[in-house]
Parts: sequence; C-alpha cells; structure tokens
Amino acid sequence: MKDRIHYNHLANLFRYPDESYRENVQCCVELLKLYYPEAYTEIFPFHKYINENDIYDIEEVFVKTFHIQAICFLDLGYVLFAEDYKRGDFLVKVKNEQRKVNNDCGEELADNLPNILTLMVLLEDEEFLSEFAVRIVKPAIEKMLEEFDASRMELRDSVLKRKHKVLIQQDLKNKNIFQYALQALYSVIKKDFVCIEYNDPAFIPLVGGNFLKSCNSGCSTTAQLLKNN
Repeated sequence: MKDRIHYNHLANLFRYPDESYRENVQCCVELLKLYYPEAYTEIFPFHKYINENDIYDIEEVFVKTFHIQAICFLDLGYVLFAEDYKRGDFLVKVKNEQRKVNNDCGEELADNLPNILTLMVLLEDEEFLSEFAVRIVKPAIEKMLEEFDASRMELRDSVLKRKHKVLIQQDLKNKNIFQYALQALYSVIKKDFVCIEYNDPAFIPLVGGNFLKSCNSGCSTTAQLLKNN
C-alpha cells in the first residue's frame, strides 16, 4: 500500500480487547487479504480463534500473553534493551517523536507496540521512517517472536513452576495465539521496507534517524552509539 494507514489497523490487533475488538480484527484481516496475501495466510489461525471465542476468553489470552507471566512484552524499549539504561533513553526519544506528531498514546507508554505502529503512520520523514522500521521495529518483533519458540516456552514454564510452585498459565489453551498476529505484522513490515538495507543489520540501535539530532558529532551513526556495548 502506498499510504501507511494499514498500520493503524495492525495496531488494533495488539490493543487490550474490548467489545469492538472482533470488528477491528476483521477490518485488519480484510485489508491484509487485499494487499498482503502472505500476511493474510499467517494471520488465519488468529482470526479463526477470534471468531470462535467470546471476548472474555480473548481477553484472558491477551493478558496472559503480554501481561501476567508474559510470554513477551509490548513495550519495545523493554524488548530491545530489557533493564539496561538504554531503555529509558529510548523511551524519552520515542516520547519526543510522539509529541512532535501529536500522537495520542493513551494510558500506555510511548513505545508500546500499538503506539509505535500509529506513529509510523504519522511520520513525515521517509528516511527516518525507513530506519525506524528496519532497525528498531523489525528487530523488536523478531525478538518477540523468538519468545514463542517451543523450547523457550518449555524452559519458561519450567522456571515458573519452580519459582511459583503453581503455574497460572499451565492449563491455558491457545496461549500463543498472538504469535500469528505478530508474524503477520512482521510480514507486512518486510514487504513495505523490502528494499531498505543497512551495512550493519545485526546492530539494534539505541536510536535512529531524527533521534540523533541532540547528539554531538561523536555519535553521528548508530554504529558509534553501540561501539562500547
């Protein structure tokens, strides 16, 4: 798609489920069917689950995927940097970008995935958008998807059993259903930015593009930002 409005629809997949959630998912799926056939195929199990379950079950899966004993988190700063000090710096810079485009982040943090996706719709600097998408958003989604790997899930459950004695999620069905939504999002980003490459793709920058405005001349590239890591 030439415009980026589809990221608003994709953002709705990762908002806390309410009574409009099923309708929002349907709108997103119809859009993917028209413009992103690979992503449409990948989101099918998620769409099927949403259609076949009531909002309370969907809410439970959402909470136990992204909040309580979460499989992964929706705040990209935490996904990329965990408890490292860079997380706070990253959040400050993202807040500034959100403020510049007047993006309402509601009660969630500025780097929460839905807020990041709606920010991508509003960004006017195409060069910054490309770097932001390829070097921040895409690696973050890759990390999130890694957490749904079967071996990681088993290890995580084992640790929680030892730590808490009783595993809250143990009997929860479809606890990984949001993996399919994340995979569809990942496919969309790959297609939208397929021609964008960087010389150091393995690097996950602290910041990118316009985030570097406040740096001194000694930190003019993302590689330099990571030099001492």
